[in-house]
Amino acid sequence: MHRLLLVVVLVTCVKLLLIPSYRSTDFEVHRNWLSITFNLPISKWYTEATSEWTLDYPPLFAWLEYAYSQFAPIFDSEMLNISSVPYESPLTILFQRLTVIFSDIFYIYGVMQWCKILSENRKLKTTFEGDEWFHPQLIISMLFLWNPGLLLVDHIHFQYNGFLNGIFLLSLAKMVQKSELWSAFWFAVLLNFKHIYLYVAPAYFVYLLKNYCFDDNLKFKLRNFLQLSAVVGSVFVYSLGPFILVGKFVELIQRLFPFKRGLTHAYWAPNFWAIYNTVDKSLGTVLSKNSETAAMTGGLVKEFKHQVLPNVTPTATMILVVVSMLAAQSKSKDEKKKQKELKKKCRKASKKSDHKECKGIHGWGKPDSGSDSD
Repeated sequence: MHRLLLVVVLVTCVKLLLIPSYRSTDFEVHRNWLSITFNLPISKWYTEATSEWTLDYPPLFAWLEYAYSQFAPIFDSEMLNISSVPYESPLTILFQRLTVIFSDIFYIYGVMQWCKILSENRKLKTTFEGDEWFHPQLIISMLFLWNPGLLLVDHIHFQYNGFLNGIFLLSLAKMVQKSELWSAFWFAVLLNFKHIYLYVAPAYFVYLLKNYCFDDNLKFKLRNFLQLSAVVGSVFVYSLGPFILVGKFVELIQRLFPFKRGLTHAYWAPNFWAIYNTVDKSLGTVLSKNSETAAMTGGLVKEFKHQVLPNVTPTATMILVVVSMLAAQSKSKDEKKKQKELKKKCRKASKKSDHKECKGIHGWGKPDSGSDSD
């Protein structure tokens, strides 16, 4: 355990050294969200538009911003002014960087849960006895905690992906440990922090339905189903309920699913629709079709019409996402008899990633449906 703590301390030191490094516009995005949640009642959180960086994450993330905003005046109260003009100061930078580092506690905890699972594996414990530096438990912790992608995106670019991935890892760990209700709870919490994880929901639904709501003889267990529904439902009620009560549910949904940002967002993600747009633009050039000036490649967040190929609607992309997910889900089999081996559990996790590919390939907009600045 002391070696794991050493890994945590060392990577935290690196994060602290990155505090003065480059910052993307996401830094201003989250500063603006701090100001919105600090100054306004919840009825205005999802309608405030002074800045172009409007709040477009689910309610639990908004409450996280609210919680952090209570400590912001200790560093620099000016960061909490609602303004269309970006603001930063040395203390503002320090504060916001520290919130990301502090949020990584959840990521560390999620990684430690998987280390615990590995430590309970008798075969691994015997094989690597006396050689702890090469134990899979320590190797996995180093691969996760020293992930260069997360260090780049969270602690330089500026986001909170480590925090979110920590909740996801915790949910998967509870699934492996046969704590299905806790697994469902943490996944529901994750969805209400960032809805991009909706792509994993079909896999969760099928797995929990098969393995928690049916027995080995395929007999439906109503009590388990009701318990599962109550756990998941309570999270959504707690998250969305206050906004329903103040009559702002529609505005919230419109912010979470901003279809007017366009099919491929300002800068094209490498998915099917990028190819579709390329073909359309090429055909338009060859056929000398008139169109809006570089509408698809102007770096602007907007809707546009295709020149030659049929226009694509959100409904069409949703149908393609569902069809491609069904193809991936058809490979899913009853996991109950496979849970004796951790290796086969890892296969389960990999199947979930198929759904991410489906959404990323055929979904509307960019893969990360967060702020425009990504």
